[in-house]
Amino acid sequence: MNNYQMQDIEMAQLQPSGFAEYMATYGGHFSKKMCEWAVGMMKTRDKKKLSPWTKEQVESILTKNGVVLNNDKGYDKVYVANMCKADFLGSSVVDESRAALYVKDLLDDPDGYDELVFNRFMMDCMGRNIPIMWEDML
Repeated sequence: MNNYQMQDIEMAQLQPSGFAEYMATYGGHFSKKMCEWAVGMMKTRDKKKLSPWTKEQVESILTKNGVVLNNDKGYDKVYVANMCKADFLGSSVVDESRAALYVKDLLDDPDGYDELVFNRFMMDCMGRNIPIMWEDML
């Protein structure tokens, strides 16, 4: 067995249960279940539980405002739209049309990369000591 094979075995042992299967299925993107769980934890700026936008509502907001996404996969746009709604809508993002542009700016950022939003979410969970039950997200 060479060093690379040993490293692969060691890395596999460090991965939480279900992580490899999730990544093989969805890559670094939100599944419906992962998005619902993540959005379910969101609070508004005044610490109230967020009343989230559904996928259909997000798509309607984007369409109504003429916003076309080039780099959307899975439920990423739903997560980003709800993050925007919870954290910025009514403040620096003044209305739904600006929220639609925020979603586009984040997902289609030319300096970004394909899995940026999901990686940030995972790092936020780690920083806040929130375990992800990967098997439940499949």
